[in-house]
Amino acid sequence: MKKVLNLATAFIIAILFVACNDDNNTAATTGDLTIDLTGLEELGSDYVYEGWLIVDGNPVSTGTFTSVSFPQTYTVDINDLQTATKFVLSIEPAGETGAAALAPAATKILAGDFSGSSANVSSTGIVGDFSNSWGKYILATPTDTDDTNEASGVWFLDNSNAPTLAAGLSLPTLTDGWKYEGWVVINGTPVSTGTFTAVNAADDNAATSPYKGTTGNGPGYPGEDYVMGTAAGVNFPTDLKGATVVISVEPSPDNSAAPFTLKPLAHVVPANAMNHTVLNMEAGPNKVLTGSVTR
Repeated sequence: MKKVLNLATAFIIAILFVACNDDNNTAATTGDLTIDLTGLEELGSDYVYEGWLIVDGNPVSTGTFTSVSFPQTYTVDINDLQTATKFVLSIEPAGETGAAALAPAATKILAGDFSGSSANVSSTGIVGDFSNSWGKYILATPTDTDDTNEASGVWFLDNSNAPTLAAGLSLPTLTDGWKYEGWVVINGTPVSTGTFTAVNAADDNAATSPYKGTTGNGPGYPGEDYVMGTAAGVNFPTDLKGATVVISVEPSPDNSAAPFTLKPLAHVVPANAMNHTVLNMEAGPNKVLTGSVTR
């Protein structure tokens, strides 16, 4: 009887050993991807951030997010995780479906190649390199004939060799999905001067601005006259001395009325600034976005 029990016990132990050994040998089907990014800001309500792994040249989504609190961890197919060569972060329409949801939009904001288990990601190579950017502007209101309100307009041009004008901005050509936008910050509220892609051409709202005068659209450079209407609780014309002038990089399309996080150039207009005289911009608060991705 004792021998039978010993044989039964040994049989049970053997079964348990095999079962445990099988569990230990079961290959994992998923793994964790952790992203830790700096400088991102929340998007407008109609857009989300989406991460992508590039696997054999094809994009594989790692999920969308709206919170810009990091680090964040996502569960990803283990084969995709281990064979991915690159990570890309894009800005996507919320709730996107169909073929458009299978690949990142043109508005890619961060990217980096994997080296072992991690990738250092940056906006420099995917949006633009603003390390050598510079800017100049003048105060003037060329869209009206009133010469008493010249401090109520800002134009990104260089008139040092007037009557010949030159571009006042040195900025890289942006990749698809991005535009530049000028701003003046009045009483803490940013008011747009218009969006543009070329520094030596009028901005997109040159002919339709609600603030410009009635004698033309101004010179063929980005800028704005604030001589009509109201914004930021201020009736125009006003005096922009003491305001902050900013150049930002904006997603296109863009559903947020606020400047995006990338701001390569900025300058506070001096209280003693002279009209029609070139003023030099300085480095903005955020020229590059960076982060790390770990698998």
